[in-house]
Amino acid sequence: MKKLSLKLGIIFFITLFCIETFMMFFLHVSLTNSRVEEELINLQTTGNSHRTILEQNFDEETLSHILLMESRENTDVVITDNVGTILAASSSHPEIHVYLKKLKGRVPYSGQVLEKNWQDEKYIATISPILKQQKTVGYVFMFQNTDSIHALMERLNKHFLIVGLVSALVTIAVIIVLSRKLAQPLMAMKEATLKMNKGDFTVALSTNGKDELSDLANAIQQLSDDLNHLREERKEFLASIAHELRTPITFIKGYSDILYKRDLTEQDRQKYLGIIIEEMNRLSTLIKDLFDLAKMDENAFVINKERLQLDELVASIEVKLRPAFQEKEIHLFVQCEKGLTLMADSVRLEQIILNLLNNALTYCSSGDSTFFIVKRQNNLLKIIVKDTGKGIPKKELPYIFERFYRVEKSRARAHGGMGLGLAIVRELVHAHGGEVTVVSEENKGTTFELLFKG
Repeated sequence: MKKLSLKLGIIFFITLFCIETFMMFFLHVSLTNSRVEEELINLQTTGNSHRTILEQNFDEETLSHILLMESRENTDVVITDNVGTILAASSSHPEIHVYLKKLKGRVPYSGQVLEKNWQDEKYIATISPILKQQKTVGYVFMFQNTDSIHALMERLNKHFLIVGLVSALVTIAVIIVLSRKLAQPLMAMKEATLKMNKGDFTVALSTNGKDELSDLANAIQQLSDDLNHLREERKEFLASIAHELRTPITFIKGYSDILYKRDLTEQDRQKYLGIIIEEMNRLSTLIKDLFDLAKMDENAFVINKERLQLDELVASIEVKLRPAFQEKEIHLFVQCEKGLTLMADSVRLEQIILNLLNNALTYCSSGDSTFFIVKRQNNLLKIIVKDTGKGIPKKELPYIFERFYRVEKSRARAHGGMGLGLAIVRELVHAHGGEVTVVSEENKGTTFELLFKG
């Protein structure tokens, strides 16, 4: 966690530091230029005001009055004639001739900035021409010592430094909080995956959020639940397969020994032989289902499609199963539209339907109903097997097509089920290019729908 937090913190800090530094530099330059520009405008305005007074009364008394006014300010004024001879000055400025040499052409009546380089020069300066009858008779030079500007910039720099330090501390605090918020879920997921790698699938991650980390946690949690479910099912399968193989073999061995060692009446011989045959058939069916699934896994399962008349197939299936439904007093309703055809393997399609109807027969009680419907819908062929039996619990529904999965394990074993029927149904439907869906509600029934093209 420390390494991850450190990396995240460094990345965030560098990013935010660069952004804040750029913004503060930009703000500092903007404020500085704005302040200097404001000082120059004020200086120029003052010079223009003095120029206006001198244009009205260009005499010694007016010059003295202007010098008196400037003596109360932090600026200096120098008044010259048109060739640069100093007529009045609030302080000594030997740079006057230097500034006059810098003038190029006529000075605009609105005035002109002579010096604005406050970083390197001692003064900033402006000039305003004095006109009499449209002729320049003198100049008003305004000077302001840059020490005050430097002092202002120093105060501004201190404020920016304080703001920068506070921003850096706040940024670091935010980064620490954010990095931990990001790192802790990731480390929890890492620990969860390490536990899963060691075979411990009892993982509990927080999945309440709605961001990408929560999506990842959800995925890991789902994977853990699925692996745990798979492990439990594997254990159950091993127990089930051991029981399912042991039971018929025990019966076959036991009754074979009886037939071999004892003198029995013909009636007993027939009875025991019937039990042996029944267990042999059960064992043969189990092995055949396992073999079929193995071939499906290897893509070695062959589907021989042909154009089938579905009403004939449905009628044949009804004849086979109606006695079993009548014996359990379950109502069987069969409906098939006339003239429906489908490109399918007749043996495998019949196997699909028989598995579904046998499933309904197993889990329906006396007085329940089962509906077997075949119809055309939106250029698709739909086969529906619906019952009003006990239904499937919602938590079990996602797993019913898995191999060896049984909703009621003890009851399914009593009925001889291995949890292979629906797995075979799904594989065979997919082999025909179809889809199978299921909807179920406890104590209300289950509906299987098969969809096939053409």
